Order: sequence, then structure tokens, then C-alpha cells
Amino acid sequence: MIELFTAGTPNGHKISILLEELCVTYKVNHVDLSSGEQKSEHFLGLNPNGKIPVIVDHAPSFQRDPIVIFESGAIMIYLAEKYGAFLSTDAESRMKTLQWLMFQVGGVGPMMGQSNVFRHYAPLKIEYAIDRYQKETRRLLEVLNKALDGKQYLADQYSIADIANFSWVRGYEWSGSSVDGLENLKRWMKSIYTRPAVQAGIKIPCESLGGSLEKNKIETIAAGKSILI
Repeated sequence: MIELFTAGTPNGHKISILLEELCVTYKVNHVDLSSGEQKSEHFLGLNPNGKIPVIVDHAPSFQRDPIVIFESGAIMIYLAEKYGAFLSTDAESRMKTLQWLMFQVGGVGPMMGQSNVFRHYAPLKIEYAIDRYQKETRRLLEVLNKALDGKQYLADQYSIADIANFSWVRGYEWSGSSVDGLENLKRWMKSIYTRPAVQAGIKIPCESLGGSLEKNKIETIAAGKSILI
């Protein structure tokens, strides 16, 4: 059983989408970011960096005890390898996938995240910072657009690289960016969004779930159905 600690953010959606695509049964704990629950003693025991997402695999294949994994990119690699999907075993295809996954982890996520912070949350509007991160976000979107020229997916087939980048790129408007003229990127986003598992994953955690780790409200996800327990 996989237990997911998450919130409704792009990094959180990366994992819930992947779990939906893998069609595995998993449990969701909603971490209340607005109250700072990610900095609680309980959560820091799972991830000392105080960030979502985190998974606990209660039945890892290589040891008896549960294993805790944090950092969204590491979680995606772990799950893809555990279930043998969305990360090719072919050396060349695998490296292509990992390159584009790291492109998101080290570029798209941080740049869009900073743009979001300075546009929406900073107490002072610093135009230089806003302009810098918006321009860098647009540049990264252009890189993706070029990479998708004549290709359906970023690597040789649909993979964790597509899931990771899509989870962030879909929020380009919130970051103050544009996809005007990026036809390959728009086609790719539309194609991925039509996948039922993607649509299900971006709804996790359910708004009705609420609660916190302390209250231990857990959602069980199986076969596209959500049950509160």
C-alpha cells in the first residue's frame, strides 16, 4: 500500500497523476499548507525539508519495513521503477526521460514557482523579479515547444517526464506567462489532459477531504473512486 501526503499543488499533482496512471490503490493524507502543517513535528519526521509530497510505501520490494520517500522527482522514479511503467528500461529512452524530468525539477518548477510568489504573494511588487521569472518561464516553455516538434511526447513514449512537466506547465496563466505561438506545446498539453488518469489526479486531494494529519482523515483511492474513511 502506498500512502501519499500531499496538497493541491503542481508537485503534489505529479504524484497523484502518476498513481492514477499506475492504477494502484493508495491512500491520501491532505496536508494543510495554509496552516503550516508541513512544518509540524509529525510531518518533519517524514520529510525534514517540510515540503509535500511524501509517500510511504508500506510494502517495498527490497525490505520488510515501510520506506518513506520525499522529493517529487525521486518519488516518481521510485514508483515508475516499482511498477515497471512510464520509465523505459532501454538505456537511451530512460536517459531521455530522466533529462526532461530533471528539466522540470530544476527549471520549470522553480522558475514558475518564483513567478507565482512574486506575482501573487510577495508583500511588495518587485517588477524586476516579476519580469525576470516571467521571461525565464516563457523561455523554458519555448524549449519544451521545440523539443515537441514532430513528437507526441518528450521522450520516446508517454512517461514521468510528461507528467511532471504537464503538472506545472498547465498553470502557465497563473505564472503570468503565455503559450501564444507555442503550437507544439499546446497540442501536447491538450493530449495529456484528455487522459482520464490525469483528470483524476489533478483533483487530488478532494476539496471535501479537508482535515489534517492530526485528525487523520484519509482518502482511499481505488479504480477512480474516492472513499472517506
